[in-house]
Amino acid sequence: MELRSILATDCGSTTTKAILIEKIDGEYRLRVRGEAPTTVEAPFEDVTKGVLNAVMEVEELSGRKLLDDNRIITPQDGSSGVDVYVSTSSAGGGLQMMVAGVVKSMTGESAERAALGAGSIVMDVLASNDGRLPHEKIARIRQLRPDMILLSGGIDGGTISHVVELAEILAAANPRPRLGHQFKLPVIYAGNNKAREAIRKTLGEVTDLDIVENIRPVLERENLGPSRDKIHDLFMEHVMAQAPGYRKLMSWTNAPIMPTPGAVGSLIEMIAREDDISVVGVDIGGATTDIFSVFQGKFNRTVSANLGMSYSICNVLAEAKLANVLRWVPFDIDEFELTNRIGNKMIRPTTVPQSMEELIIEQAIAREALRLSFIQHKEFAVGLKGVQTERTISDAFDQSFSGETLVDMMDLDLMVGSGGVLSHAPRREQAARMLIDAFLPEGITQLAVDSIFMMPQLGVLANIDKPDIKDSARQAALEVFNKDCLIRLGTCIAPVGKAKPNAVLLTIELEFNNGNKVRQELRYGELLRIKAPYEPVKARLIPGKNINAGAGKGETFETTVYGGVVGIIFDGRGRPLKLPEDHQERIAKLRNWSAAVNEYPKSALN
Repeated sequence: MELRSILATDCGSTTTKAILIEKIDGEYRLRVRGEAPTTVEAPFEDVTKGVLNAVMEVEELSGRKLLDDNRIITPQDGSSGVDVYVSTSSAGGGLQMMVAGVVKSMTGESAERAALGAGSIVMDVLASNDGRLPHEKIARIRQLRPDMILLSGGIDGGTISHVVELAEILAAANPRPRLGHQFKLPVIYAGNNKAREAIRKTLGEVTDLDIVENIRPVLERENLGPSRDKIHDLFMEHVMAQAPGYRKLMSWTNAPIMPTPGAVGSLIEMIAREDDISVVGVDIGGATTDIFSVFQGKFNRTVSANLGMSYSICNVLAEAKLANVLRWVPFDIDEFELTNRIGNKMIRPTTVPQSMEELIIEQAIAREALRLSFIQHKEFAVGLKGVQTERTISDAFDQSFSGETLVDMMDLDLMVGSGGVLSHAPRREQAARMLIDAFLPEGITQLAVDSIFMMPQLGVLANIDKPDIKDSARQAALEVFNKDCLIRLGTCIAPVGKAKPNAVLLTIELEFNNGNKVRQELRYGELLRIKAPYEPVKARLIPGKNINAGAGKGETFETTVYGGVVGIIFDGRGRPLKLPEDHQERIAKLRNWSAAVNEYPKSALN
């Protein structure tokens, strides 16, 4: 069956967003969007009211009748209704989980990866070796009251005693779920298959137990799929079913409701696989920052639960330190005044900057929130722990051995930013600068932002598995993602290697589709922008002797790069990026870099 129209909603913690996708002239495009306040809390306590209000706005803007008797019309009948309706949700705090594993840095971390990949917030990781006494673990479980617990531990056929001890701690805690007090807490067991019977005896009566395949059947392999799928199922059956109005909403949708971050991650994963590229995606919100990555075909997601731009803004200041925020501010400001401004934002978290100074300060804080979140992500996105190709005697006894991070910035092809501070930056150049300064891409990297944060809806659309509409839904998600969701900012080309100040790092030769040619030199410490629309541009890059622009030290190469609304940015500031320690020299540098890419109006920096 070929889909003609699709309605998708995302029920966020504060806003419910709706988009209408239609097939126009043989391709799927975003037609209109609408939004309304989420109504999961008092006085309404019915999420469908917010959904209906958002859909009413879409109905008015599109001129298409979508509702009948306060219900979405499906399938499409003439010019009324839509063929498919899907939804995601993070309302009511999203999906909150605890995970448990025998060894914290091995099965505990694998369980955390599975839970994060499914779109949950991991509240705590319990492990046999986490240093807490049994009564402390019991108290922690009772205090947190998660939506569900994922228990793992041991390779298939290995020892069962440790994982059974963890199960006994869970049983002793007799945990109650956050929602639906009359129900038992869902627990997923994804550990040693030899321990299944013992786990059933220990947890079968006190919890709602599900058993799936082992997360780490052998040390050398992770098997996260079955656990992720079960988390999605239980999210629908237990968490969503208990939230006000969700049972009604579930009866409307043509596919299971997904947690918002899980849907975004699923889309990032699909794009990386479809185009065979490495991708980093970031969603910076008011309270948290989510980072998604696919390197070497492996998907990872992290949640920095205390790094955000409104409710968590003081946490960013506390973790980054005032000096690190100040280093991005291109004018003189008293530390006391900066602290007060951030304090005002904490008191009134939903306000937006009212002056150019406030905007610049907010974007300086965003750089630090993104930088710190990415550091956490790189530490988590590693090869499997406990496994090495070569082991020394001491390594064999070191259970906390960490694999190398999978994140290789020279290998990164595409970086996608979303969240208000990036998607709604007054100038796209500001979003590009924030991404470059925070993530420090190397070599050649395309930059983009999600125009109106529709990645969650496209992610759930791409995951429809009904045979008759699966292919059309996936095609629609891909076409809208590339044509309407992404705003292509351009490409960052950042050569790396040691060089003296003002030395020529890179000689650039570009040839555009209209036949125009550009030849330019990039010197150490410079930021250059060459305007170019989103189209292929032939590039010849000639790096200095010890400089790597993407093909190896000193290697000249020809490639194709793409422009965008910002163009092609050449970053010669070095990696890592070191700002001058002298106050006035640093301000002068920041102003030069801003002017080079037209980041702020000239009057703002005078």
